[in-house]
Amino acid sequence: MTRPTSRRTVLTAALAAGAGAVASAGPASAAVSRTSSSPAAASLVDNRFWTTYTDWRSGARAGTRAVAGRRAGLEIAAPLGRTDYADPHTGTTSSWEYASWTSPVHRSDVPATEVIASWNAHTPEGTWIQTELRGRYSDGTDTPWYVMGRWASADTDIRRTSVDDQTDGKSTVWTDTFSVDDAASGLRLVSYRLRLTLYRTPGTRLTPTVHRIGAMASDVPDRFTVPATAPGVVRELAVPRYSQNVHVGQYPEYDNGGEAWCSPTSSQMIIEYWGRRPTAEDLAWVKPGLDDPQVCHAARYTFDYQYDGCGNWPFNAAYASTYKDMSAAVTRLDSLADLEKLVDAGIPVITSQSFLKGELTGAGYGTSGHLMTVIGFTADGDIIANDPASPDNDAVRHVYVRREWENIWLRTKRYDANGAVRSGTGGVCYVYWPASPSARQRRVLRSLGLA
Repeated sequence: MTRPTSRRTVLTAALAAGAGAVASAGPASAAVSRTSSSPAAASLVDNRFWTTYTDWRSGARAGTRAVAGRRAGLEIAAPLGRTDYADPHTGTTSSWEYASWTSPVHRSDVPATEVIASWNAHTPEGTWIQTELRGRYSDGTDTPWYVMGRWASADTDIRRTSVDDQTDGKSTVWTDTFSVDDAASGLRLVSYRLRLTLYRTPGTRLTPTVHRIGAMASDVPDRFTVPATAPGVVRELAVPRYSQNVHVGQYPEYDNGGEAWCSPTSSQMIIEYWGRRPTAEDLAWVKPGLDDPQVCHAARYTFDYQYDGCGNWPFNAAYASTYKDMSAAVTRLDSLADLEKLVDAGIPVITSQSFLKGELTGAGYGTSGHLMTVIGFTADGDIIANDPASPDNDAVRHVYVRREWENIWLRTKRYDANGAVRSGTGGVCYVYWPASPSARQRRVLRSLGLA
């Protein structure tokens, strides 16, 4: 059985109290971005990502600069000043220089009930970043600046963390997801800005470099079932197979050990599919003799110290992007047909779903939140998945019944074992790909608003 990896809309329990926001500078931008990313008018999902040199110059820069080159980015140019950060997970207060960038306003093609931000960045030792979101509601009022993550690739300067207890009475941030509190009221988020604050050790020339920042906005209706789709692709990708259960009991300080590592295990499978992996130096901290030490590494470096788990969606995407020339995003897909497009282009996808034991033939377990890697489709249209909730690596490959899997992944409402109504993720997934994809891959990614 897989421990739940999500406390957002999948779970109903409130999150524990967390720390307040760090002071962050950066004037709001009056410019408006109107890039349409929805592939069709009926789409329930809007993606907007800033990645190019032009994108970085379009925002309001306060002490930051856009950097051109093979892979554009945003860096500290001249810090605006210093600020103290009291790390709630170490008890240490440290001083940091900072600079910021605020995106243009993006008017979403989909007035949204949920927004999930994700980013790709390089944070050398002595640096870190904070991502924030501020939106405008359909009633004309604005949200506060919500912290969507405080992140560093390592865990020596700060402890990467989400921030709890962020709400204005109309919306709440649940770990990594902005959510309108009462979707039935008709209130929606119609536009938003993102703000990046880059931090570094005072007196140094160090800088984080952010290559990608953006968000997925969506308005997926309440639904217990979704329409069935006809099979469209027959392909299987050669993705490495790793079992999270091989690691049960290992490093319990990271989300209770391997039994809860479905997200980092899935991330590691796809990272290695693209030919990247941690070095021997990276893995030197792992106890000698453990199988697949890179999975332990992934768990440590995706761990959210506030959420107390490895299932923070943007933190997994950010971890994937720490490998050379990798891009990553968290999004929702409208349908299984969109997932088929990605797989057919050679891009495996990590999907999030929850289900009762018996709802997914052949799984042998039930879960209130689990990640697996979709690697292909059979001639009958069934899903081929590398499911980390398997006893060993050899058992990771599964074939799941198309109709069962499709409904479980895309629904937003379900019943638990006691008959109570719970939430489903509604098609949430992680997509990882090389920064220089093939022409065909780029076309598919663009059609989904990801590139």
